[in-house]
Amino acid sequence: MTSNAVFITHRTAPGRRDDVHAVWQRHMQPAIEGNVDHVAYWYCFDEGDPDVVRAFQLYTSAAAAGAFLRTPEYAAYVAEVTPLLAGPPEVHTTTSMWSKPTSG
Repeated sequence: MTSNAVFITHRTAPGRRDDVHAVWQRHMQPAIEGNVDHVAYWYCFDEGDPDVVRAFQLYTSAAAAGAFLRTPEYAAYVAEVTPLLAGPPEVHTTTSMWSKPTSG
């Protein structure tokens, strides 16, 4: 089964990574938990750079990924987080061809 995978890197303004995380927790975490089209999601702090957040998202399809970007929850997140970032995120979309199942 193929699916749509998205790799995102956010560079925060210096020293603002915890603030960015708090905004993500407030808006994105509940939206992702409630979205059946998010097959998997990892929100990670880069261990080598204190101002970098990396996320991996796996969606059921590219259409589902696009639909999530049009939700009110995502719009609220973007509005609140943008001033805390050093610039736009680096986003790479891919087609997942194989994955090892996770157990949690």
